[in-house]
Amino acid sequence: MSSSTRRLLKETTDLQKNPSPHFTAAPISDSSLHDWHFTLTGPPAPSPFSTGIYHGRITFPPTYPLRPPSFRFLTPSGRFEVNREICLSISGHHEESWQPAWGVRTALLAIRSYMDIDAKGQVGGLEMSEQGRRELAGESRAWRCGVEGCNGGKTNEEVLREWREGVCRERGVVDEESSQGGGGEGEKQEKQEDETRESDAAQSTSAPVAEPAPAPEQETETAPEEPREPSRGSSQPQPQPQRQSIPSSAPQHQPHPQPRPQTQLQFQPQPVATTATATTATAAQDSPWLDRAIIGVLIALIVTIMRRVFRDEDGDV
Repeated sequence: MSSSTRRLLKETTDLQKNPSPHFTAAPISDSSLHDWHFTLTGPPAPSPFSTGIYHGRITFPPTYPLRPPSFRFLTPSGRFEVNREICLSISGHHEESWQPAWGVRTALLAIRSYMDIDAKGQVGGLEMSEQGRRELAGESRAWRCGVEGCNGGKTNEEVLREWREGVCRERGVVDEESSQGGGGEGEKQEKQEDETRESDAAQSTSAPVAEPAPAPEQETETAPEEPREPSRGSSQPQPQPQRQSIPSSAPQHQPHPQPRPQTQLQFQPQPVATTATATTATAAQDSPWLDRAIIGVLIALIVTIMRRVFRDEDGDV
């Protein structure tokens, strides 16, 4: 098996595992893996192609992904010529800008974005009025591919619907752009009806919610009246109303126990101050006695010394 075949098989499985609700692509048959057909929706609104579903063909060279594939539209769109190769930066007309990391998914996303760009002499491009493109977009949904083995002769709309309801739904993929114009006029009306139903339901649900709103306001008004009664009757016995008000309104009576530790803190340094003053007073009272005792000892020493001196002098004489 060549590297090109392995790459194409890998991309087919990737499109099945990670589907997109905006396009689908697959080989026409298992025997011709290098010949694919695709079906994709137009760009989202306000693009004139937003309601269109287009069908085309992809041809891969044998050296893919080293060389880019070629693309052509089979459904009339008013943007590209029918059954003619398109000149894009991702097509075979510009091999110098092609990167092997790109694939079918990247190419189809690029084609959707290129549809809103003016042709300006592009190879395979067309210039048409916006009204003409919108008309072709509406007709493209019922277009059928005439190639044998391609979608079983189903219309573009049927192919894309089966893709979304089958593979995309199994993978949990939702079409987010369908509300912008990619789902057709019938789907638009259904979505508008759903939106009106949702708005009516929202209004009906919001009406009863607004009625019980004043109830909590009355409760909040009566709540502060309850603690006023015990506060009036509790002028003399203060501890009893405080114990009763703690379970009823805790945040209102929380500031009452706060000044109590402050008073205790004020009384705590008082005994320290009294002891300090007592010690200073006793020290002041004891200090003159100590001074007198020291002076008396000094006088006694001086007297004894003088006696010895006089005795020594008398002995010498």
